[in-house]
This record gives sequence, C-alpha cells and structure tokens, in this order.
Amino acid sequence: MIGAAIALAARQCLGAPFRVHGRDPATGLDCVGLVAWALDRAGQGVIAPADYSLRMADSQRVFAFADAQQWQLQKDYPPRTGSILLLRPSPVQLHLGIVAGAHFIHAHARLRRVVEAPLPPVADIVTAWAVPSSMKG
Repeated sequence: MIGAAIALAARQCLGAPFRVHGRDPATGLDCVGLVAWALDRAGQGVIAPADYSLRMADSQRVFAFADAQQWQLQKDYPPRTGSILLLRPSPVQLHLGIVAGAHFIHAHARLRRVVEAPLPPVADIVTAWAVPSSMKG
C-alpha cells in the first residue's frame, strides 16, 4: 500500500522540470527532490540532504541517509512498486529513482525533466530499498 502511494506521487511529477537541489515539481526537481517529494506526499516524511552535487561517487553517504530513514534493503528483482533504487550511471555519479510497476520514475538531467522509463537491468542497480509503512521523518 505504501509502495503504491509512493509510485502514484512520483507519477504526479512526470514532466516536472529538472533542477539541481529542486524540491518542488512546480519549479523543478532533481533525483533526491523527487524521492523526498513522493515520500512526503505518501505520508512518509524525509529530510533530504542538500550538501551534494551531480558528480558524487560516495555511495556510503547515500547508504547512511537510507539507514537514517529506516529504508529496508530489498534483494528481489524486479523491485517492488514504491521501492527506491540507487543507480550508478557513471563512475562519478549516483542516481535515485522510484519503481512504478515495470517502470522507473526519475529526474533525468540530460532530458531536463522527470520521466518514466523501463526498469533498469539488475546489473545497473547498486541497491534497492523498500520504504516501511511505519517510517516517519
């Protein structure tokens, strides 16, 4: 149930402009902003970090953030609807997005908007987290 609410909230952001450190679909979102906005709309508070850049290779910071949010590691593939995925599109970049069925909703920097695409192959996923319904920020 919480997963469906997170995916629905993410879908409401489709077409929103891309903006680094953006936190509002009306003015723009980045990948962190999309996840934070969708979780908030699904009733799951999150305090999103602001001290990052597009080029960030330190996945330990992301794992620490996920641990602080009490997200649960998910091992199965495909990930469940509403799961948060961490990808590494390049050696110096990490990227978050939300699973919506067989799709992945994310803030695409190159396309300059929030888009929905097919799920990435398992080899491209660093990790996936499920958001517990009891999470409150």
